[in-house]
Amino acid sequence: MPAKKKVDGAKLIKLVESGKHQRDIMKEFKFNTPAQLKSHYLDALMKTGKAPEIKSGRGGTTANPSKEVLVSKRGSIVIPRTMIEEMEFSEGNKFSVRKTKSGISLKMVDA
Repeated sequence: MPAKKKVDGAKLIKLVESGKHQRDIMKEFKFNTPAQLKSHYLDALMKTGKAPEIKSGRGGTTANPSKEVLVSKRGSIVIPRTMIEEMEFSEGNKFSVRKTKSGISLKMVDA
């Protein structure tokens, strides 16, 4: 995917708000598609604070992280990274697992 064009956001907003036709704006900024125009317009609105930022990606942690683990297809137990960091586990740690009345017990053993 090619890099996004550098566009003067203030100028783009001004042209759209002035009522200039989409075709003319696309020609002036050398956009190939209306989607490009709309994408750059939305970015400009967000940068100026006229539209709220859209949160994306995997950046943040959830407010209430789950304490659940998952058993994969291969039978591995998958523990979320947040739990790993919270409990200060590191690569290579070994554990003993045993069945208890309430479920299972996972206890770190010396390597």
